[in-house]
Amino acid sequence: MTELNLNNYTPEIRYLNDMREVVFDTEWLKQQNNNPALYYMYRNLKRDGNLRYDITIIPPFFMGKESVKTLGHFHNDNSNELYIVLEGNGLFIFQKGKDTVEDFYIVEAKQNDCIIVPKGYAHITINPSSTETLKMANWVKDNAGFDYETVKNKKGLCYYFTTQGWIKNNHYKNIPEIRFEKPLNQIPDNLDFLR
Repeated sequence: MTELNLNNYTPEIRYLNDMREVVFDTEWLKQQNNNPALYYMYRNLKRDGNLRYDITIIPPFFMGKESVKTLGHFHNDNSNELYIVLEGNGLFIFQKGKDTVEDFYIVEAKQNDCIIVPKGYAHITINPSSTETLKMANWVKDNAGFDYETVKNKKGLCYYFTTQGWIKNNHYKNIPEIRFEKPLNQIPDNLDFLR
């Protein structure tokens, strides 16, 4: 796959103030007078029918005790999404259930690994590194519809990744034990399952 020159595109930027509701370390947050950029989303760089290809860049950063992460969302239409790690390492976390959690799992992924977001799951990506940038691509349906508000209202998903390990978010009922899944080691030949 030829590398896109992102200098030719303008990213959508997620700032700290966009993330205030989902930050674990509220004491650290209270002391923040600035509004740093946390990650950069380059949307619609390529097309495949009704699918769009995006790239997200997450530099290393700590929000107090918590590694930098994406805001997180559910898909309104329960569609799948495909992620590909282009550089660095990421933690991809998945949750089924908006109030009572039925399932929660983590995929640790490195460069060239692929991760499928299953139907009906919210997801967040974490850059756990203190030195390396995480760069990832995704294929997603145009009209998937992203529900960020449910995640914001619950202050994130049901676990936070912190310098003290995984900590439960008590805004949820029935938080299950964490399980781990493996990533795919190649991009699926056919993307029709995303449509």
